[in-house]
Amino acid sequence: MENLTKLLDKASEGYYAGIPTLSDEEFDRLAQIAQYAKVGSPSGRTPHAFPMYSLQKVFKGDDKNPLPYGDVVVTPKLDGSAVSLLYVEGELSQVLTRGDGKTGLDITDKFLAWNNIPKKIDITSKLFQVTGEVVAPKSVPNSRNYAAGALNLKDIPEFLSRDLFFVAYGIEPSPMQKWTGDMDLLDRHGFSTVMKEGLSQFPHDGTVWRVNDNQQFKSLGYTAHHPRGAFALKEQKEGVITTLLDVVWQVGKSGVVSPVAILEPCVIGEATVSRATLHNKSYIEALGLYIGCKVEVIRSGEIIPRIVGLAEK
Repeated sequence: MENLTKLLDKASEGYYAGIPTLSDEEFDRLAQIAQYAKVGSPSGRTPHAFPMYSLQKVFKGDDKNPLPYGDVVVTPKLDGSAVSLLYVEGELSQVLTRGDGKTGLDITDKFLAWNNIPKKIDITSKLFQVTGEVVAPKSVPNSRNYAAGALNLKDIPEFLSRDLFFVAYGIEPSPMQKWTGDMDLLDRHGFSTVMKEGLSQFPHDGTVWRVNDNQQFKSLGYTAHHPRGAFALKEQKEGVITTLLDVVWQVGKSGVVSPVAILEPCVIGEATVSRATLHNKSYIEALGLYIGCKVEVIRSGEIIPRIVGLAEK
């Protein structure tokens, strides 16, 4: 657990330095496992006007749909860096990175200089927050890290030189009866939204399923982390083949001793994996693992590295 805490410390520092090593979902999941209280930079964080919740993940083949029947909208889930844009009396006043969903890093100066978003909007609400994703084209290597890193650049001309786009997916408080109406409104005011065509040039990591009626969405409420009126549908990635170099044993917080696989480093998604959980001795025996064997590794739920079997017998 001490190693996990160090990993989270390093990931937190990296995120706010512009070199993220974990996705937001990965960080949240690992922080929950380690009961990690520290999140992000110790200073310089600003509250969002409205919380930015993460989405519950459902994987194809799980055969479950957490939404009620009715009018549901399906849109691409873009793989970039989430931000919130706060407008006060129609003028852009504050832009924050997602951070922990409650507070984020202030990046207003960059967005005031950026021509990809409107600075003034004629909407009657005195205060509203637009949320969306800053994305880079798939042609850019490590496009997600490229986008997140750009938000943390101190040099504004360097930020403006980056190949970046903002795509909106939410507005609070909702001005229209339906979420699709919200997106139409943002589109009319100069935003690109996830309802628009032509988003295939950007990286996706699944689809988002959302209740369209805003009143129904609000009535479904929230868990501590997710809205109950939306979820992300993802595909479980195929495993990557690597070599099992060793097995070490670690003592968990509860005192339980469990095995951990030491792997020849391999890349799964955009993460380099060199360790994976083995659960217990029976799991090792059931898979028939031995030092030096080729194994198939996945990131379970796209988060925790796990050996799922021998790659060759």
